[in-house]
Amino acid sequence: MKRSEFEIAVVDEFGDGYGRVLVNDLSLSALGGRSAREALDAGMEVRRVWLALCDETDVPVSRRAGVGRPEPRT
Repeated sequence: MKRSEFEIAVVDEFGDGYGRVLVNDLSLSALGGRSAREALDAGMEVRRVWLALCDETDVPVSRRAGVGRPEPRT
């Protein structure tokens, strides 16, 4: 996942305004209490940050590949 894809997924799932609040202010326990923005700025893998945000906000597994996008094959 690229950072631009992360940003699109955040807007698709949460909307622009609320998405920005979550990315900037929500402390993600899976990332050591960092916000998504702090984790990305520190160089953490984008997909890991997205999944941590999804876990913390209870995004259903069916939408974790992004709204309207199929789950990637494993």
